[in-house]
Amino acid sequence: MPVEGGSSSGSASAARHPKQKRKAHSLSIRRTNSTEERPGGIQRGDMLDGQDSKLPLSLRSNLLDLFSQIEREFENLYIENLELRREIESLNERLTGDGQAVEGGDPTKGALKTKASHSTSQLSQKLKTTYKASTSKIVSSFKATTGSRALCQLLKEYVGHRDGIWDLSVTRTQPVVLGTASADHSALLWSIETGKCLLRYAGHAGSVNSIKFHPTEQMALTASGDQTAHIWRYMVQLPAPQPPPDVSVTLLSNESNQNKTGARLSFCFASFTGEVDGEGPCEVPTVRVATATLKSHQGVVIAADWLVGGRQVVTASWDRAANLYEVETSELVHTLTGHDQELTHCCTHPTQRLVVTSSRDTTFRLWDFRDPSIHSVNVFQGHTDTVTSAVFTVGDNVVSGSDDRTVKVWDLKNMRSPIATIRTDSAVNRISVSANQKIIALPHDNRQVRLFDMSGVRLARLPRSNRMGHRRMVCCTAWNEENQSCNLFTCGFDRQAIGWNINIPALLQEK
Repeated sequence: MPVEGGSSSGSASAARHPKQKRKAHSLSIRRTNSTEERPGGIQRGDMLDGQDSKLPLSLRSNLLDLFSQIEREFENLYIENLELRREIESLNERLTGDGQAVEGGDPTKGALKTKASHSTSQLSQKLKTTYKASTSKIVSSFKATTGSRALCQLLKEYVGHRDGIWDLSVTRTQPVVLGTASADHSALLWSIETGKCLLRYAGHAGSVNSIKFHPTEQMALTASGDQTAHIWRYMVQLPAPQPPPDVSVTLLSNESNQNKTGARLSFCFASFTGEVDGEGPCEVPTVRVATATLKSHQGVVIAADWLVGGRQVVTASWDRAANLYEVETSELVHTLTGHDQELTHCCTHPTQRLVVTSSRDTTFRLWDFRDPSIHSVNVFQGHTDTVTSAVFTVGDNVVSGSDDRTVKVWDLKNMRSPIATIRTDSAVNRISVSANQKIIALPHDNRQVRLFDMSGVRLARLPRSNRMGHRRMVCCTAWNEENQSCNLFTCGFDRQAIGWNINIPALLQEK
């Protein structure tokens, strides 16, 4: 419990007398808690009556019995400890005596020395083996951290939101930009290389919980706490890459030049951090009107995604339902019901008309829209706590993450049981899987981001320190793959997104 520091000294002096009374009382208990040590003729009742206390007599009697038991237990432990020490000293003396006798030339004690030395060597070897086994775990953890820093390097930090970032995504078409969705009611588009904010969407009246980009057009889909999902168009132009700044510093003598230098430095910082609400050069274009607004939910819309082809979208809500909409008309096509509690995420298959929804009811559901006349659903109960996300991979796998600190890999052809289970030390948030290498990125409540392969083997952990990594819960991850090299993006409650350069060949070589 917190303690108010302002009144600590005064309260200490004021409470000094009661503390001394409690201390004296505890000492009296310790002196009289054993029946063997009581003076003759003094009974428990007489002893209790002779002490000044407001506790009931029965309660005080029980306390005395408990303290007596505790003292006896400690006394037994103390005696055992003394006996063990005597045995150790005796053994040491015998070993020392055997060694001295052999030096004197007694052949009968030579065998004793050999036997004793053999047993001693076995004991020392066992201790060394145990020591190596215990320390090897510590050393391997240091090696993993060092390797992670070599395999995962910081690319860029994207700072500019005024509240935590819930979700992020990378465009599927040119120009390739990063999108972030935040609790500050906005979504921002960023230049990946420069970290500059390019565009701001401010059409929602609540927290923006999800952002996904159209597979072929420059359109974005955002889900919000205002119970709607918006489809909006964007046009951005990537800035030219800037040359590295000159590190040489020229000292300016007069005050006016110093003020100008300070202004230039302030401008550079504001441009890098992407502050979007101020005035001046760091201001970015803002889109405030959606192309289409999807309004059929009765609760927070927590996630949304495009179906293959981009002509339909699916939304997931806290009203325990997922909705399927036509993009062109904004018409509600299907309402997907069946979850017992709030939905947490939804995801679509990259090449087939499949949808997976996850929920706080510890299940995730697979919805099949490949046959227009039949819309089948399968329920999977593989977790013991909230399923925070379930995503498809390129191929026939589904990966689910949960607050029960596990991630499970499933085969779409046989979903009876997972083909791999990853156990972690913290709750898992919105996961993502790289399309080419099928590497799973796990964001955790404890600020860690770990990488695993599809068989459940840990590959690396993203570096985290006071100067690098997230300082609060990591909410989401997203991949951007480019040939052999790829980028991983993470976001969290510390209001920033971070880009990491992942060395895939080195990562697989370490595996």
